[in-house]
Amino acid sequence: MNLKEVSCMSTFMAELIGTMILIILGDGVVAGVLLNKSKAKDAGWIVITFGWGFAVMIAAYVVGHISGAYLNPALTIGFAIAGKLAWSQVFPMILAQMIGAFLGAVVVWLHYLPHWKETDDAEAKLAVFSTGPAIRSSFANLLSEIIGTALLVFVLLAFGAKGLVFADGVQTIAVAFLIVAIGMSLGGTTGYAINPARDLGPRIAHAILPIAGKGSSDWGYAWIPVIGPVIGAILAAVLYMGLF
Repeated sequence: MNLKEVSCMSTFMAELIGTMILIILGDGVVAGVLLNKSKAKDAGWIVITFGWGFAVMIAAYVVGHISGAYLNPALTIGFAIAGKLAWSQVFPMILAQMIGAFLGAVVVWLHYLPHWKETDDAEAKLAVFSTGPAIRSSFANLLSEIIGTALLVFVLLAFGAKGLVFADGVQTIAVAFLIVAIGMSLGGTTGYAINPARDLGPRIAHAILPIAGKGSSDWGYAWIPVIGPVIGAILAAVLYMGLF
């Protein structure tokens, strides 16, 4: 289905619902691994990366036929620059993605409601909602987000290149494994936001919600997982157009 043939409201709701599903499953796996008395406690980074990969895959299967399942402002901007998405769709999609990410974070908070007060580590609680650096360095952290997102957007643009044919549904599985691969290979530095909505929407939720024992929402870092992915997406789109 051509996105230009889909009504703005249908696209808006699809991106909202898809991003909400993405965050429920993505932030949900982080909560399961980090929060005390969760049966998944300490399951580790591999579980988190696969959880995020499955989250992207499932959300894409649900709404991809309606909106294309961008679910990511950086990806939305990158595809618009590459001429794969109408610019008139960009702002409504980003707004929908931000709302969906916020609502998804609220659902995760409700789902794990008894576990917040059982967890003393305020940084772990914030990590359920948003990313943070392993070593705090603005330049290095920004560079990590640029590289991770550039890889994501470039590969997704290449997946859609003329002549590259996937069987029905296989491309979505390939995208899921791409998310897992980025997480395993590049995610150890910043937690690989690679998606401004995925980080900012839940970070706002963290700031607003009455989470037991929460600490700072770390707004001093919050610009990096927003600006970095956007820069990475722009660079990837320009590189893709130059090469292909």
